[in-house]
Parts: sequence; structure tokens; C-alpha cells
Amino acid sequence: MMNELDFSGKQVLVVGGSSGIGNGIAQAFRVRGARVAVCGTRAHAKEYSQEQGSDLAGLSYAQLDVGNAGAVEAFKPSFDRLDILVLAQGAVLYRRGEFEMAGFRKVVEVNLMSLMACATRFHSMLRDSQGSLIMVSSTAAYHSTMGNPAYNASKTGAVGLTRTLGEAWAEDGIRVNGIAPGLVDTKMTKVTTDNPKRLEGALSRIPLRRLGTPADMAGAALFLASPLSSYIIGQTLVVDGGLNL
Repeated sequence: MMNELDFSGKQVLVVGGSSGIGNGIAQAFRVRGARVAVCGTRAHAKEYSQEQGSDLAGLSYAQLDVGNAGAVEAFKPSFDRLDILVLAQGAVLYRRGEFEMAGFRKVVEVNLMSLMACATRFHSMLRDSQGSLIMVSSTAAYHSTMGNPAYNASKTGAVGLTRTLGEAWAEDGIRVNGIAPGLVDTKMTKVTTDNPKRLEGALSRIPLRRLGTPADMAGAALFLASPLSSYIIGQTLVVDGGLNL
């Protein structure tokens, strides 16, 4: 019997795969037989530590600052075919930093502009392999996040971009879908998870009464990249333990 979640022989690239959700997704594909490359902002893989949620074992690492538009265009991959592209890069600014235009632009550049830059950069490789593109957005796309206008607008934009590229690139044989994580335990959510009162409030709004994990998000990515979802395009799968209900 064929195992639809066996990715042996497949080449995967996870942008933002050096830590957090992206790292969990990268390792899930590696465990299932794929060759997996990841990109992060630091110069070398050894600059990431496991305490910060980075496990780069068995992954090939390259530096890519997606906040720099020219860097995406100039990026030279270590592989000559690409079956699955996961765009998991993300930025957020706290203490009202996103209400300043410089901060707003910075977050939108990483969370939205770079999605289109990376998608178009690898479009031809995905077309050649009849591959899959998965964009990681956020449940913030479906409700207000009062202190973070850029994060919210960019994640809402990512859901729209997923829909539109899903339609536009279907004729190229590329399936484009997305994942909208809820509250996942990563270094980006420490502002909540390290504050007992905020954490208690957050957990009370999640029907499953626990934080999500990168592995929870990886399950959705594996499904969307597999033949099990062969008739699904342009959709963003909400993976939030019921938070948005």
C-alpha cells in the first residue's frame, strides 16, 4: 500500500525554517525522507541554539534575509529541483512599534512582500516539478490584533495571496495553499507564554486548553504537500485548537 506521507526523493525548501514553526515543518519533512533546505537570517547554522527552538540536524542551511528584496532575487539555491516550498518567515514588533511607519513597512516587507518575492523566485522550479507551495499566515488574519496593525494586515494579505496564487498557478500544475496557526509556543510568542496572566487568559480561549506546537503545524503542512490534498488549492487551513471559534 502506498504511503502518501512518504516524501523520499522530494526536495523541500522552508524559508524561515531555522526556528519555530518553520523548523518544526522542516524536520517533519526530513523525518519522512525528504531532502530539506532551510533559510534563516543568521550567517551560519551554528549561530542557532536548540534552547531557542532550533534543530538544524540533517537540514542544509543557507542565509537569506527576506526583508531585503534584492537578497531574494540573488539567492542561489543548493538544489536544482524543488518539489515543495514552505514560506514560514515572520516578523512582529511589540510596544506599538508597528504604529510607526518604519516599523509597519518592516513587518509588511517580511510577512507579505517577501512571500510574493519567494513565490515568484521559485515559480519555475515548482512548475517543472508540478510542486506544492505552502504559505504560513496566522489566525490574526480573521480578527483584530489591536497592538499589531502591520502583523494583522500582512497576515490578512497572506491569506488573500494564497487564494489568488492558488487560482493563478493551478494551470502551471502548482498547488498553492496555506496554514493559519493559532497561538504556537515559539520564541515569537514569548511575550504571551512568558507572562503567566496572559498565558492563562490565552489558554482559556482555546477549546483544547493548550498551546499549539510546531509539530501540530507540521501535520497540516505534510497533508497539504501530499497527494492526500491533491484537489485542494487556494485554501488556508486554520490550525488553532479552536481559538477562532
